[in-house]
Amino acid sequence: MLDRQQRCSRRKFLASAAALTLAGGIASADGPAAAPSASRFAPPSAQGRRAIAIITTVYRPLSHSYHIGGRFLYGYTLAGKPHVPKFHIASLCVDQTPDNDLSRDLARDFGVRVSRTVEDALTVGGRLAVEGVLLIAEHGNYPRNDKGQILYPRYEMMEQIAAVFRKTGRSVPVFNDKHLSYTFAKARKMISWSEELKFPLMAGSSLPVTWRRPELEPRLDTPLEECLIACYGPLEVYGFHGLEALQVMMERRKGGETGVQAVTCLTGKDVWKAGDAGRWSWDLLDAALSRGESVNVGDVRRNVGSMSVQGMPQAPATAFLIEYRDGTRGTVLLLNGHLQDFCFAGRVKSEAKPISCLFQLPQPPGARYFDALTFNIEKMLESGKAPYPVERTLLTTGVLDAVMESHARRDDRIETPELEVRYTAPADSGFLRGGITSDS
Repeated sequence: MLDRQQRCSRRKFLASAAALTLAGGIASADGPAAAPSASRFAPPSAQGRRAIAIITTVYRPLSHSYHIGGRFLYGYTLAGKPHVPKFHIASLCVDQTPDNDLSRDLARDFGVRVSRTVEDALTVGGRLAVEGVLLIAEHGNYPRNDKGQILYPRYEMMEQIAAVFRKTGRSVPVFNDKHLSYTFAKARKMISWSEELKFPLMAGSSLPVTWRRPELEPRLDTPLEECLIACYGPLEVYGFHGLEALQVMMERRKGGETGVQAVTCLTGKDVWKAGDAGRWSWDLLDAALSRGESVNVGDVRRNVGSMSVQGMPQAPATAFLIEYRDGTRGTVLLLNGHLQDFCFAGRVKSEAKPISCLFQLPQPPGARYFDALTFNIEKMLESGKAPYPVERTLLTTGVLDAVMESHARRDDRIETPELEVRYTAPADSGFLRGGITSDS
Protein backbone atom coordinates (compact mmCIF):
# COMPACT_ATOMS: atom_id res chain seq x y z
CA MET A 1 0.00 0.00 0.00
CA LEU A 2 2.76 2.43 0.87
CA ASP A 3 4.68 1.63 -2.29
CA ARG A 4 1.53 2.34 -4.28
CA GLN A 5 1.15 5.68 -2.47
CA GLN A 6 4.65 6.63 -3.52
CA ARG A 7 3.77 6.00 -7.16
CA CYS A 8 0.35 7.63 -7.15
CA SER A 9 -0.52 10.98 -8.60
CA ARG A 10 -0.81 14.10 -6.46
CA ARG A 11 -4.62 13.84 -6.57
CA LYS A 12 -4.57 10.21 -5.45
CA PHE A 13 -2.04 10.96 -2.73
CA LEU A 14 -4.22 13.71 -1.29
CA ALA A 15 -7.24 11.43 -1.40
CA SER A 16 -5.28 8.72 0.41
CA ALA A 17 -4.13 11.23 3.02
CA ALA A 18 -7.70 12.34 3.62
CA ALA A 19 -8.79 8.73 4.08
CA LEU A 20 -6.00 8.10 6.55
CA THR A 21 -7.03 11.24 8.44
CA LEU A 22 -10.39 9.64 9.14
CA ALA A 23 -8.58 6.52 10.32
CA GLY A 24 -6.27 8.54 12.59
CA GLY A 25 -3.19 7.98 10.43
CA ILE A 26 -2.40 11.46 9.05
CA ALA A 27 -3.57 14.77 10.44
CA SER A 28 -5.52 17.21 8.31
CA ALA A 29 -3.82 19.84 6.20
CA ASP A 30 -4.38 22.59 8.77
CA GLY A 31 -2.87 20.50 11.58
CA PRO A 32 0.38 18.56 12.05
CA ALA A 33 0.63 15.85 9.42
CA ALA A 34 2.16 12.46 10.13
CA ALA A 35 4.44 10.27 8.07
CA PRO A 36 2.92 6.85 7.34
CA SER A 37 6.22 4.98 7.71
CA ALA A 38 9.77 5.45 8.92
CA SER A 39 11.18 3.54 5.93
CA ARG A 40 8.77 4.08 3.02
CA PHE A 41 7.63 7.61 2.75
CA ALA A 42 5.20 9.70 0.73
CA PRO A 43 6.22 13.35 1.20
CA PRO A 44 3.49 15.40 2.88
CA SER A 45 1.48 17.80 0.77
CA ALA A 46 2.17 21.53 0.91
CA GLN A 47 -1.56 22.18 0.88
CA GLY A 48 -2.66 24.10 3.96
CA ARG A 49 0.94 24.72 5.03
CA ARG A 50 2.53 28.17 4.99
CA ALA A 51 5.43 29.05 2.69
CA ILE A 52 8.96 29.78 3.91
CA ALA A 53 12.26 30.32 2.10
CA ILE A 54 15.78 29.03 2.68
CA ILE A 55 18.70 31.37 1.95
CA THR A 56 21.84 29.26 2.18
CA THR A 57 25.45 28.80 1.20
CA VAL A 58 25.06 25.21 0.03
CA TYR A 59 22.36 22.52 -0.04
CA ARG A 60 24.18 19.20 -0.19
CA PRO A 61 23.78 15.89 1.67
CA LEU A 62 24.27 16.19 5.45
CA SER A 63 24.69 19.98 5.35
CA HIS A 64 22.77 22.07 7.87
CA SER A 65 20.39 23.10 5.09
CA TYR A 66 19.78 19.44 4.31
CA HIS A 67 19.03 18.61 7.94
CA ILE A 68 16.84 21.61 8.74
CA GLY A 69 15.21 21.99 5.33
CA GLY A 70 14.62 18.25 5.10
CA ARG A 71 12.53 18.32 8.26
CA PHE A 72 10.23 20.91 6.68
CA LEU A 73 10.05 18.84 3.48
CA TYR A 74 9.58 15.35 4.94
CA GLY A 75 8.56 15.93 8.53
CA TYR A 76 10.34 14.32 11.47
CA THR A 77 9.69 12.53 14.74
CA LEU A 78 8.86 14.14 18.07
CA ALA A 79 8.62 11.99 21.21
CA GLY A 80 8.42 8.93 19.00
CA LYS A 81 5.50 10.26 16.96
CA PRO A 82 5.55 11.49 13.35
CA HIS A 83 5.29 15.26 12.98
CA VAL A 84 5.07 17.52 9.94
CA PRO A 85 5.46 21.28 10.38
CA LYS A 86 2.72 23.73 9.44
CA PHE A 87 5.28 25.39 7.15
CA HIS A 88 6.83 24.13 3.90
CA ILE A 89 9.84 25.13 1.81
CA ALA A 90 8.52 27.14 -1.13
CA SER A 91 11.73 28.72 -2.41
CA LEU A 92 15.47 28.33 -2.13
CA CYS A 93 18.46 30.55 -2.89
CA VAL A 94 21.82 28.76 -2.89
CA ASP A 95 25.16 30.58 -3.11
CA GLN A 96 27.29 27.58 -4.17
CA THR A 97 26.39 24.44 -6.10
CA PRO A 98 29.01 21.68 -5.68
CA ASP A 99 28.86 18.40 -7.60
CA ASN A 100 26.58 16.87 -4.95
CA ASP A 101 24.17 19.85 -4.90
CA LEU A 102 20.58 18.87 -4.18
CA SER A 103 18.74 22.06 -5.15
CA ARG A 104 17.74 20.76 -8.59
CA ASP A 105 16.32 17.63 -6.95
CA LEU A 106 14.22 19.78 -4.61
CA ALA A 107 12.84 21.71 -7.55
CA ARG A 108 11.91 18.50 -9.36
CA ASP A 109 10.64 16.41 -6.46
CA PHE A 110 8.99 19.01 -4.23
CA GLY A 111 8.20 21.91 -6.53
CA VAL A 112 10.60 24.19 -4.63
CA ARG A 113 11.35 27.36 -6.60
CA VAL A 114 15.13 27.74 -6.90
CA SER A 115 16.14 31.38 -7.22
CA ARG A 116 19.38 33.09 -8.11
CA THR A 117 18.83 36.06 -5.81
CA VAL A 118 17.55 36.58 -2.30
CA GLU A 119 14.93 39.02 -3.55
CA ASP A 120 13.55 36.55 -6.07
CA ALA A 121 13.39 33.82 -3.41
CA LEU A 122 11.37 36.01 -1.05
CA THR A 123 9.01 37.77 -3.45
CA VAL A 124 6.48 37.16 -6.20
CA GLY A 125 5.36 40.09 -8.31
CA GLY A 126 7.22 42.51 -6.05
CA ARG A 127 5.42 41.36 -2.90
CA LEU A 128 6.79 39.34 -0.03
CA ALA A 129 5.56 35.80 -0.68
CA VAL A 130 6.82 33.85 2.35
CA GLU A 131 5.92 33.66 6.06
CA GLY A 132 9.45 33.05 7.30
CA VAL A 133 13.11 32.88 6.26
CA LEU A 134 15.78 30.34 7.23
CA LEU A 135 19.27 31.80 6.81
CA ILE A 136 21.62 28.82 6.87
CA ALA A 137 25.15 29.89 5.97
CA GLU A 138 27.15 26.88 7.14
CA HIS A 139 29.32 24.69 4.87
CA GLY A 140 30.65 25.56 1.45
CA ASN A 141 33.99 26.70 0.06
CA TYR A 142 34.79 30.04 1.71
CA PRO A 143 38.12 31.67 2.64
CA ARG A 144 39.50 32.21 6.14
CA ASN A 145 40.91 35.42 7.54
CA ASP A 146 44.17 35.86 9.45
CA LYS A 147 42.51 34.73 12.69
CA GLY A 148 41.36 31.47 11.10
CA GLN A 149 37.68 32.44 10.98
CA ILE A 150 35.64 31.06 8.08
CA LEU A 151 34.11 34.00 6.22
CA TYR A 152 30.60 32.62 5.81
CA PRO A 153 28.38 35.36 4.31
CA ARG A 154 25.74 35.42 7.06
CA TYR A 155 25.96 39.18 7.41
CA GLU A 156 25.73 39.78 3.67
CA MET A 157 22.75 37.44 3.30
CA MET A 158 20.95 39.08 6.23
CA GLU A 159 21.62 42.47 4.68
CA GLN A 160 19.90 41.33 1.49
CA ILE A 161 16.95 39.88 3.44
CA ALA A 162 16.56 43.18 5.32
CA ALA A 163 16.71 45.09 2.03
CA VAL A 164 13.78 43.01 0.69
CA PHE A 165 11.77 43.66 3.85
CA ARG A 166 12.48 47.36 3.54
CA LYS A 167 11.54 47.43 -0.15
CA THR A 168 8.29 45.48 0.23
CA GLY A 169 7.25 47.25 3.43
CA ARG A 170 6.68 43.92 5.19
CA SER A 171 8.82 41.59 7.29
CA VAL A 172 8.57 38.04 8.61
CA PRO A 173 10.46 35.95 11.22
CA VAL A 174 14.06 35.02 10.41
CA PHE A 175 16.13 32.16 11.79
CA ASN A 176 19.93 32.44 11.54
CA ASP A 177 21.78 29.14 11.91
CA LYS A 178 24.71 29.10 14.39
CA HIS A 179 26.58 32.31 15.23
CA LEU A 180 25.43 35.55 13.69
CA SER A 181 28.70 36.46 11.96
CA TYR A 182 32.43 36.10 12.43
CA THR A 183 32.71 39.56 14.07
CA PHE A 184 30.77 40.99 16.97
CA ALA A 185 30.28 44.29 15.13
CA LYS A 186 28.53 42.58 12.21
CA ALA A 187 26.44 40.49 14.58
CA ARG A 188 25.25 43.58 16.42
CA LYS A 189 24.34 45.23 13.10
CA MET A 190 22.28 42.18 12.10
CA ILE A 191 20.27 42.50 15.30
CA SER A 192 19.80 46.22 14.68
CA TRP A 193 18.08 45.41 11.37
CA SER A 194 15.62 43.16 13.17
CA GLU A 195 14.90 45.97 15.62
CA GLU A 196 14.55 48.56 12.84
CA LEU A 197 12.26 46.43 10.68
CA LYS A 198 10.51 44.75 13.62
CA PHE A 199 10.99 41.13 12.60
CA PRO A 200 11.55 38.30 15.12
CA LEU A 201 15.13 37.04 14.95
CA MET A 202 16.21 33.67 16.34
CA ALA A 203 19.76 32.35 16.10
CA GLY A 204 22.06 29.63 17.35
CA SER A 205 22.66 25.90 17.17
CA SER A 206 21.06 22.67 18.35
CA LEU A 207 23.10 22.37 21.55
CA PRO A 208 20.88 24.49 23.83
CA VAL A 209 17.73 22.60 22.82
CA THR A 210 18.83 19.01 22.29
CA TRP A 211 18.05 16.30 24.87
CA ARG A 212 19.93 16.38 28.18
CA ARG A 213 20.79 13.35 30.29
CA PRO A 214 19.74 13.81 33.02
CA GLU A 215 17.18 16.49 32.16
CA LEU A 216 19.01 19.27 33.98
CA GLU A 217 17.67 22.82 33.87
CA PRO A 218 18.88 25.02 36.75
CA ARG A 219 16.16 27.30 38.01
CA LEU A 220 16.50 30.99 37.20
CA ASP A 221 18.73 32.85 39.69
CA THR A 222 20.69 29.73 40.65
CA PRO A 223 23.88 30.91 42.43
CA LEU A 224 26.26 29.36 39.91
CA GLU A 225 29.91 30.14 40.68
CA GLU A 226 31.74 28.33 37.88
CA CYS A 227 30.70 26.18 34.91
CA LEU A 228 32.57 24.00 32.43
CA ILE A 229 31.87 22.25 29.12
CA ALA A 230 34.01 19.30 28.01
CA CYS A 231 33.70 18.73 24.27
CA TYR A 232 35.65 18.21 21.05
CA GLY A 233 36.04 19.33 17.47
CA PRO A 234 37.64 22.06 15.34
CA LEU A 235 38.40 25.30 17.16
CA GLU A 236 35.86 27.70 15.62
CA VAL A 237 33.14 25.43 14.27
CA TYR A 238 32.69 23.26 17.37
CA GLY A 239 33.99 25.86 19.78
CA PHE A 240 30.80 27.79 19.08
CA HIS A 241 28.73 24.73 20.05
CA GLY A 242 30.67 24.51 23.31
CA LEU A 243 30.00 28.17 24.04
CA GLU A 244 26.28 27.75 23.37
CA ALA A 245 26.09 24.74 25.69
CA LEU A 246 27.92 26.74 28.36
CA GLN A 247 25.82 29.86 27.93
CA VAL A 248 22.42 28.16 28.10
CA MET A 249 23.39 27.17 31.65
CA MET A 250 25.35 30.27 32.68
CA GLU A 251 22.52 32.65 31.74
CA ARG A 252 20.40 31.11 34.52
CA ARG A 253 22.75 32.30 37.27
CA LYS A 254 21.79 34.73 40.00
CA GLY A 255 21.25 38.22 38.60
CA GLY A 256 20.86 37.05 35.00
CA GLU A 257 23.26 37.73 32.15
CA THR A 258 25.42 40.86 32.40
CA GLY A 259 28.14 40.11 29.85
CA VAL A 260 31.77 39.05 29.56
CA GLN A 261 34.80 41.01 30.76
CA ALA A 262 37.66 39.05 29.17
CA VAL A 263 38.49 35.90 27.20
CA THR A 264 41.65 33.78 26.94
CA CYS A 265 42.31 30.86 24.59
CA LEU A 266 44.99 28.41 25.74
CA THR A 267 46.42 25.42 23.86
CA GLY A 268 48.59 22.39 24.53
CA LYS A 269 50.41 22.03 27.84
CA ASP A 270 49.25 25.49 28.91
CA VAL A 271 45.74 24.04 29.27
CA TRP A 272 46.86 21.53 31.90
CA LYS A 273 49.04 24.13 33.65
CA ALA A 274 46.02 26.42 33.89
CA GLY A 275 44.00 23.61 35.48
CA ASP A 276 46.75 22.91 38.00
CA ALA A 277 46.88 26.64 38.81
CA GLY A 278 43.13 26.73 39.48
CA ARG A 279 42.21 28.81 36.42
CA TRP A 280 39.70 26.08 35.59
CA SER A 281 38.48 23.21 37.75
CA TRP A 282 39.67 19.61 37.48
CA ASP A 283 36.76 18.63 39.76
CA LEU A 284 34.26 20.10 37.29
CA LEU A 285 36.01 18.29 34.44
CA ASP A 286 35.65 15.00 36.32
CA ALA A 287 31.95 15.72 36.94
CA ALA A 288 31.38 16.58 33.29
CA LEU A 289 33.22 13.51 31.98
CA SER A 290 31.20 11.29 34.32
CA ARG A 291 28.22 12.00 32.01
CA GLY A 292 30.06 11.22 28.77
CA GLU A 293 29.15 8.25 26.58
CA SER A 294 32.38 8.24 24.55
CA VAL A 295 35.09 9.00 27.13
CA ASN A 296 38.35 7.26 26.23
CA VAL A 297 40.25 5.05 28.65
CA GLY A 298 43.33 6.48 30.32
CA ASP A 299 44.59 9.94 31.23
CA VAL A 300 43.07 12.90 29.41
CA ARG A 301 46.52 14.53 29.13
CA ARG A 302 47.87 11.53 27.26
CA ASN A 303 44.85 10.97 25.02
CA VAL A 304 44.19 14.50 23.81
CA GLY A 305 46.13 15.25 20.66
CA SER A 306 47.40 11.70 20.28
CA MET A 307 44.85 10.40 17.78
CA SER A 308 42.22 11.31 15.21
CA VAL A 309 38.78 9.90 15.97
CA GLN A 310 36.01 9.62 13.34
CA GLY A 311 37.35 12.42 11.19
CA MET A 312 37.95 14.89 13.99
CA PRO A 313 41.38 16.55 13.88
CA GLN A 314 44.32 15.28 15.91
CA ALA A 315 44.61 18.52 17.83
CA PRO A 316 46.15 19.66 21.11
CA ALA A 317 43.98 20.47 24.09
CA THR A 318 42.27 23.86 23.84
CA ALA A 319 40.67 25.89 26.63
CA PHE A 320 38.43 28.95 26.42
CA LEU A 321 38.66 30.79 29.75
CA ILE A 322 35.73 33.20 30.08
CA GLU A 323 35.62 35.89 32.76
CA TYR A 324 32.08 37.16 33.22
CA ARG A 325 31.50 40.74 34.36
CA ASP A 326 29.91 39.57 37.62
CA GLY A 327 32.94 37.48 38.57
CA THR A 328 31.57 34.11 37.47
CA ARG A 329 33.94 31.87 35.49
CA GLY A 330 33.21 29.69 32.49
CA THR A 331 35.42 27.19 30.67
CA VAL A 332 35.13 25.31 27.39
CA LEU A 333 37.63 22.47 26.90
CA LEU A 334 38.13 20.94 23.44
CA LEU A 335 39.54 17.48 24.17
CA ASN A 336 39.96 15.73 20.82
CA GLY A 337 41.00 12.14 21.32
CA HIS A 338 39.48 11.83 24.79
CA LEU A 339 35.77 12.20 24.08
CA GLN A 340 33.22 12.99 21.39
CA ASP A 341 30.44 14.35 23.56
CA PHE A 342 29.32 17.69 24.96
CA CYS A 343 29.22 17.42 28.75
CA PHE A 344 28.41 20.11 31.32
CA ALA A 345 29.27 20.57 34.99
CA GLY A 346 28.65 23.53 37.27
CA ARG A 347 29.39 24.52 40.83
CA VAL A 348 26.47 25.94 42.82
CA LYS A 349 27.19 28.02 45.93
CA SER A 350 26.80 26.05 49.17
CA GLU A 351 26.35 22.73 47.33
CA ALA A 352 29.12 20.17 47.76
CA LYS A 353 28.45 18.18 44.60
CA PRO A 354 28.55 19.74 41.11
CA ILE A 355 25.49 19.60 38.88
CA SER A 356 26.15 17.92 35.53
CA CYS A 357 24.58 16.52 32.37
CA LEU A 358 25.23 15.25 28.86
CA PHE A 359 23.91 17.13 25.84
CA GLN A 360 22.71 14.14 23.83
CA LEU A 361 23.58 14.33 20.12
CA PRO A 362 22.32 11.37 18.06
CA GLN A 363 24.73 10.67 15.22
CA PRO A 364 24.40 11.34 11.47
CA PRO A 365 23.06 10.57 8.99
CA GLY A 366 19.85 11.42 10.86
CA ALA A 367 21.46 13.79 13.38
CA ARG A 368 18.27 13.86 15.42
CA TYR A 369 19.39 16.90 17.42
CA PHE A 370 18.13 18.89 14.43
CA ASP A 371 14.65 17.74 15.48
CA ALA A 372 15.07 19.89 18.58
CA LEU A 373 16.29 22.92 16.66
CA THR A 374 13.61 22.64 13.96
CA PHE A 375 10.88 22.34 16.59
CA ASN A 376 12.02 25.61 18.17
CA ILE A 377 12.19 27.28 14.76
CA GLU A 378 8.58 26.22 14.27
CA LYS A 379 7.67 27.88 17.57
CA MET A 380 9.03 31.19 16.30
CA LEU A 381 7.41 30.92 12.87
CA GLU A 382 4.03 30.15 14.39
CA SER A 383 4.07 32.59 17.32
CA GLY A 384 6.05 35.43 15.77
CA LYS A 385 8.31 35.45 18.81
CA ALA A 386 11.74 33.86 19.29
CA PRO A 387 11.56 31.16 22.01
CA TYR A 388 14.81 32.41 23.55
CA PRO A 389 16.70 35.74 23.34
CA VAL A 390 18.87 36.39 20.30
CA GLU A 391 21.16 38.20 22.75
CA ARG A 392 22.41 34.77 23.84
CA THR A 393 23.79 34.19 20.36
CA LEU A 394 25.06 37.77 20.17
CA LEU A 395 27.12 37.11 23.29
CA THR A 396 28.44 33.71 22.18
CA THR A 397 29.27 35.24 18.78
CA GLY A 398 31.29 37.95 20.50
CA VAL A 399 33.04 35.51 22.82
CA LEU A 400 33.98 33.29 19.87
CA ASP A 401 35.36 36.31 18.00
CA ALA A 402 37.50 37.15 21.05
CA VAL A 403 38.59 33.49 21.40
CA MET A 404 39.84 33.51 17.81
CA GLU A 405 41.66 36.79 18.45
CA SER A 406 43.31 35.35 21.57
CA HIS A 407 44.32 32.21 19.67
CA ALA A 408 45.82 34.28 16.85
CA ARG A 409 47.80 36.29 19.42
CA ARG A 410 49.19 33.10 20.96
CA ASP A 411 46.99 32.90 24.04
CA ASP A 412 46.79 36.59 24.97
CA ARG A 413 44.03 37.64 27.35
CA ILE A 414 41.54 39.75 25.39
CA GLU A 415 39.49 42.31 27.30
CA THR A 416 35.97 42.64 25.90
CA PRO A 417 34.27 45.88 27.04
CA GLU A 418 31.95 45.61 24.03
CA LEU A 419 30.45 42.38 25.45
CA GLU A 420 28.32 44.10 28.07
CA VAL A 421 25.35 42.09 26.81
CA ARG A 422 22.46 41.94 29.27
CA TYR A 423 19.37 39.77 28.99
CA THR A 424 17.07 37.52 30.99
CA ALA A 425 16.84 33.83 30.17
CA PRO A 426 13.41 32.25 29.63
CA ALA A 427 12.04 30.05 32.42
CA ASP A 428 11.94 27.17 29.92
CA SER A 429 15.11 27.00 27.84
CA GLY A 430 13.30 24.93 25.20
CA PHE A 431 15.28 21.69 25.26
CA LEU A 432 13.46 18.49 24.30
CA ARG A 433 12.36 16.26 27.16
CA GLY A 434 11.54 12.59 27.15
CA GLY A 435 12.77 9.89 24.85
CA ILE A 436 14.27 10.22 21.41
CA THR A 437 12.59 7.12 20.01
CA SER A 438 9.11 5.73 20.42
CA ASP A 439 10.12 3.28 23.17
CA SER A 440 12.71 5.37 25.04
